[in-house]
Amino acid sequence: MKHIYRHLWLQAIDTYNVFITELRRIFRDPGVVVIFIVATLAYPFIYKGIYWNEQITDIPVAVVDLSKSPDSRDFLHKWDATPEVKITCFCTSMAEAEQLMRRGKIHGIIYFPYDYASKLADPLGKAHISLYCDMSSFLYMKGVFLSCNMVMLESMQNIQIDRYQQTGIDKQFAWSLVQDAPYSETALFAPTGGYGSFLIPAVLVMILHQTLFFGICMLGGTAREENKELYLLPGRRRKYSILRIILGRGSAYFVIYYALAAILLIALPRLFDLPHIGQTADLLRFIVPFLLSAIFFSMCVSVFIRNRESGIVLLISSSLIFLFIAGISWPKELIPAAWHYLSYLIPYTSAAHGFIHISSMGASLWTTRAEYYTLWLLSGAYFFLACLLLYITGKLKEKQKVSC
Repeated sequence: MKHIYRHLWLQAIDTYNVFITELRRIFRDPGVVVIFIVATLAYPFIYKGIYWNEQITDIPVAVVDLSKSPDSRDFLHKWDATPEVKITCFCTSMAEAEQLMRRGKIHGIIYFPYDYASKLADPLGKAHISLYCDMSSFLYMKGVFLSCNMVMLESMQNIQIDRYQQTGIDKQFAWSLVQDAPYSETALFAPTGGYGSFLIPAVLVMILHQTLFFGICMLGGTAREENKELYLLPGRRRKYSILRIILGRGSAYFVIYYALAAILLIALPRLFDLPHIGQTADLLRFIVPFLLSAIFFSMCVSVFIRNRESGIVLLISSSLIFLFIAGISWPKELIPAAWHYLSYLIPYTSAAHGFIHISSMGASLWTTRAEYYTLWLLSGAYFFLACLLLYITGKLKEKQKVSC
């Protein structure tokens, strides 16, 4: 028993030595410090500054009113009164309005045909309005479309009441017929309805994942550039085994990023007034498998990094891909099945969905257990793969020395 305890104690000491050595490597490398700490803490404020105004108001729009009737003018008066749009141009033709949109002067066009008023006057008629939105920006399209839609719904109620009255039905009874199925719109998990509240929670997780990924790849590339790769590899003639190297290095990254994750995923949503109705204890527990899976995933990739700059290429090329295939900024139903299933090999996918469920939607850890268990599964799989890749790399290095 004493021999077993002594062996375990020596293993723990060696792991601790690797842990301390890796911390020194991190904090002695200014580039890694900038990525790990400065960039991780600064990026959320940059994104929040970009999306500070979550909704655009007074979007310039043009009107092509061929009807020139009191009905069309009443519709336009109500539409112009909404906070989202501002009528800046009255055009005589669609060609004139299209030219204004091409030049970026307006971001929406509403078109009333000649027979708009006559169709409304006909009890069986159907009036048509055409709306054209600027799709160069989602926020422009959303503001123009939703504001017009709300005015149209209100106008439809008034038109129905007028038509009921024309048939001899009392106005109060006609109103009750229109209101048979009343509805009210409530934004449960994004009260402002803005793009920032929707996107920034997922971006916070992406910042943690990608800065950790880039920093670990940078450290691996630096070690190989400076011919210090022996520290990263196991072997009979070297001091540390595979398990000690992986656990020691992983612990160094985990200690730093657990504190950073607590700041980004718990403190910043409150500071930025983002939806944060989940339990803090659930978030703290959810962070553990997310960081472990991200760390071991990054260590697997770092084995193939031969120089310091290669991590930048991976960071730039992978960030948008990870964000899109995760099904956050783009509906997952529209993503090809192959990419959708492939996305679950990336820790970010399950982490982003799980964090949004807990923090923004108030789900418990048990409710989001699918993402939680997936991250634990990825942690184990990438840990085993990191050990295997380190073993293979060490053997290849030994063969190269023997051949030389």
